[in-house]
Amino acid sequence: MNRVVEAAGRIRRLEVQGATEIAFEAIRAVVEQMKLSEASDRASALRELAEAVSILSGSRETEPCMRNSLRFLNLSVRSSDWRSLGELNELLGGTADRLLRVFSEALRKIGEIGSMRLSGGVRVLTHCHSSAVSRIFKESKARGNDFEVVCTETRPLFQGRRTARELLENGIKATMIVDSAVGYFMPDVDMVLVGCDAITSQGSVVNKVGTGLIALAARDAGVPFHVASELMKFDPETLHGAAEPIEERPSIEVWAEGPYGLVVRNPAFDVTRSALVDGLICEEGIVSLGSVVEAVRRSYPWIFEQSF
Repeated sequence: MNRVVEAAGRIRRLEVQGATEIAFEAIRAVVEQMKLSEASDRASALRELAEAVSILSGSRETEPCMRNSLRFLNLSVRSSDWRSLGELNELLGGTADRLLRVFSEALRKIGEIGSMRLSGGVRVLTHCHSSAVSRIFKESKARGNDFEVVCTETRPLFQGRRTARELLENGIKATMIVDSAVGYFMPDVDMVLVGCDAITSQGSVVNKVGTGLIALAARDAGVPFHVASELMKFDPETLHGAAEPIEERPSIEVWAEGPYGLVVRNPAFDVTRSALVDGLICEEGIVSLGSVVEAVRRSYPWIFEQSF
């Protein structure tokens, strides 16, 4: 399982960032690992696949997009009548390509839909880094829209710097602020646009820690708060009473040489309730989070099937 273990390590260490990129990494790792398989029959190949899926699924807690992608691979393999490792690997490669096309098309649609909201000199505040949000910014710039972006540093690992660099590289005016200055600048922006790592059946969204406070500040200032995300980030486990797990990262990310005895907590994400979100920009359009389950069922009904 060397290829899978290596990928899981990169994901855990945040060398791969962003829910979509993490899903891509996991998909590629499974495909490459199974090419190295020496399984003698279908049962042993399925056991290897299950082990690979288990290792990757456990690499990050708050990553339903990755788990859904692995679920799709698993369902495809278990429901197909392949008879050799060659046929299995051909099936996995084709399924992986199909998934990548699904992601690409979803991001294309999100970019088109979201870009319509950025015109007329609008000033947008964003937090952390999101492939979906970046796609909206790039598409809006390509359409000739006039807008600017205020982005947070996003402590403790400063993912906002990646966002800022991408904005400048694409000729988009950008201003960076420290996370705690969000309330100060909120009256000066026209909308908030963030991505997310998970969507629950209750319509809450899980995103980089600090997002919930930003949503509260936006509501207090009367600023619209939108989330951009592929529906593949929906977590079906939340339908059955499970709460979306919130990953806690190592304390060293916050203070590498803190004083002895100090307790440091470092949650990577927080939950923003649906009442604070004005709309979810997804591949189906701009939908309310109250209708997200129906939207997922229309687009990806297989998400609700149990495969591991």
